[in-house]
Amino acid sequence: MLKYIFKRILTAIPVLLIISLGAFLMLQLAPGDAADLYITPDTTQQQIEATRTALGLDQPLYVQYFSWLSQVLRGHLGYSFSNNMPVTQILAERVGPTVLLMGAALVLAYIVGIPLGLLSGRKKGTWVDSSITAVSFLGISIPSFFFGLSLVYIFGVELGWLPTGGMFPLGTEPTFGIVIQHMILPVIVLSVAYMANMTRYMRSTTIDVYEQNYIRTAVAKGLNAQEVFTFHSIRNSLIPIITVIGTDLPKLVGGAIVTEQVFSWPGLGSLTMTAIQQRNYPIILGVTMLSAVVVLVANLVVDILYAVIDPRIQYD
Repeated sequence: MLKYIFKRILTAIPVLLIISLGAFLMLQLAPGDAADLYITPDTTQQQIEATRTALGLDQPLYVQYFSWLSQVLRGHLGYSFSNNMPVTQILAERVGPTVLLMGAALVLAYIVGIPLGLLSGRKKGTWVDSSITAVSFLGISIPSFFFGLSLVYIFGVELGWLPTGGMFPLGTEPTFGIVIQHMILPVIVLSVAYMANMTRYMRSTTIDVYEQNYIRTAVAKGLNAQEVFTFHSIRNSLIPIITVIGTDLPKLVGGAIVTEQVFSWPGLGSLTMTAIQQRNYPIILGVTMLSAVVVLVANLVVDILYAVIDPRIQYD
C-alpha cells in the first residue's frame, strides 16, 4: 500500500503541472487583462503601460508562467492584483469558512441521505420508495439560487427568524451560537442537492446488492431480514458510495459559488467570483491549484478506503 501511495504522489506531480499550464492559458483567452481595472477617463496610455509593467503583464506569456511557477515551487502563490496581499494568506483566511459550510452541508446530507437510500432500496416498489424517490428528484431539480432566495425571503424577511446573510453581524465578535445561526439557511440549501443525490445512489446500490447471489444464500440459510441487512447488505452497499463521497470531498474547498453569493458567505466561492470580475489572475490560479490538490488527495483516499472496506481489492 505504501508503494502504491508513493507512486500515486509521483503521478500527481505532472498532473498538477498540466492543470496549472491549462488554467494559466485559459486565463489569457479572456478579453483584456487586470490593468483594465485601473483605467479611468483620465488615465493616459503611459499610465496604463506602467500599470501593466508593475503587474508583470508586459512580459511574454512563457516568462509570466515560469515566474509564477517558480514562486509556487517555493510555496508562494504570488500577490493579489487588487490589494497586493499574498495569495496564500488570502486563501488561508477564506478556506476556513468554506470548509465549515461545506463540511456541515455534506455531513447533514450523508446523515439523512444514506439512511433514506437504504430504506428506499429495502422497500422497493412500495409507497415509501415512491415517496422518497419523488422527494429526491425534487431536491435535485430545484435550482440552488431559487431555493436560497426563497428561504431568505420566508425565514429572513417575512418571519425574521434567521439572518439573511454573512457569517456574523459586522462589528460583533463571532460566537459559536451566532455562526451556527448564520449557517442554518446556507447549509440547508447546499445539503438538499447532495442529500438527494446520495439517496438515489444509495437506493440503486442497495437494490443491486439485494439481487446478488450471496444475499439469496443468506436468506436460504435462514437469516432474517434484519440480519441480512446488517451483516451483508450495508457494507457491500458502501463500496460504490465511497466513490460518490470522493467526488464530493473536493467541494469542501471548491465551495458553492452560487450559494455563497446568495448568502454573502465569506468563503472561497465568493472570493473566486470577485477574482474573476477583477481579472485577479493570482487568486484564480491559487484557487484552481488548491482545488486540484484536494481532488487528487480525495481520489487517493477513496482508493485506500476501497481496500479497507473490501479486502478483495489489492494494490500491487
